[in-house]
Amino acid sequence: MAKISEFRGLRPKREFVSKVAVLPYDVVSTEEARNIARNNTICFFHVSKPEIDFPGDTDAGEQSVFQHGKNYLAGMIRDGILFQDDDPCLYLYTQIMKGREQTGIIACVDIDDYLNGTIKKHEQTREEKETERTLHMDVINANTGQVFLFYRDDGSKQRLFQKAMAIAPEYDFTSEDGVRQIVRVVSDNTMIASLKAAFRDDILYIADGHHRAAAAVRVGVQRRQLNPGYTGNEEFNRFMAVIFPNSQLKILAYNRIVRDLNGMSTAKFLNSISGDVAVAVTDRPAPESVHEIGMYCDGTWYLLRPKFDPGDDPIASLDVSILQKWILGPILGITNPRTDTRIDFIGGTNSVIEIQKRVDRGSHRVAFSLFPTSIEELMRVSDTDGIMPPKSTWFEPKLRSGILIHLL
Repeated sequence: MAKISEFRGLRPKREFVSKVAVLPYDVVSTEEARNIARNNTICFFHVSKPEIDFPGDTDAGEQSVFQHGKNYLAGMIRDGILFQDDDPCLYLYTQIMKGREQTGIIACVDIDDYLNGTIKKHEQTREEKETERTLHMDVINANTGQVFLFYRDDGSKQRLFQKAMAIAPEYDFTSEDGVRQIVRVVSDNTMIASLKAAFRDDILYIADGHHRAAAAVRVGVQRRQLNPGYTGNEEFNRFMAVIFPNSQLKILAYNRIVRDLNGMSTAKFLNSISGDVAVAVTDRPAPESVHEIGMYCDGTWYLLRPKFDPGDDPIASLDVSILQKWILGPILGITNPRTDTRIDFIGGTNSVIEIQKRVDRGSHRVAFSLFPTSIEELMRVSDTDGIMPPKSTWFEPKLRSGILIHLL
């Protein structure tokens, strides 16, 4: 069902890769990216977030900003920082973080597989973010970062991946966050054909990069409309992704912090939530099982448990849904967490420490720590074409942009 394709990757020369490679554009702020790239002229943020090279009040969606990114990419090619493989290849991408290893294949996937549901999503995109990334991709004429996909691992690909892992690494470096990044180039035509065939019966799931995927599909559809005689072989019919087995992935909690108590005192707020939720003081900031929610308010951690049966609906039974339906919406007045500026989201390894710090500093009044959504829960939602609440999953380690670029 899923069609993957080899492509002629545009990539850094080996001696430059550690200085080129960066986090995805959407997990760092403009100011953070600007600071990272300030003394690094070959940092890929100059391409993936070109607004960093403009004054702070510049509209990041201006055509001139995207054109600057395009020119910067052309300059990195001209200066010999980046080169394009002579022949189409597949690429094996391994990340090792704190002893945990995940290995996936970097390939192109068809926009038609996204349109027909072979590539399944679980997140609703925001129009303004999707439009911005569409314009960026169209002007720069490239997929500058991979979409993070995964497949159900039944063990059938294990031997094939082991064979590919025998290829000597093209890149092997440790990024500034301590993650080892290893890339192997699969150029043997027989191995490429075997890997492509291995995915033909798979459904693919988006783990991260919904806006990148949606934007790539938009660009492809637009270019088809401009080229009614297209054959399907043009590069704009595909977008770059890395595809991991679900068995190797780990989802971390995506926690919430709220700036105020919706006009209530702490006592009134605690009383308001105690009707439907059991509230108990705890010394455990992070919940240890599903349907437990940690809450930090006025220097105290509480453990929340629903008094009702959450049921088995793929979406309604999620802890993020329970928190939204029973506390954030009706009590704190946050009916649209996508757009409400009173709520912020913090994910990752140290997120519980960070949300407590922000409450202690006074920028927020209450924090909620969640038990991580599981891969199985994500697939259940995706298989029903459902949409999870925003910020339901946080995957680590994060991919690196700039190690491979797919030209359209």
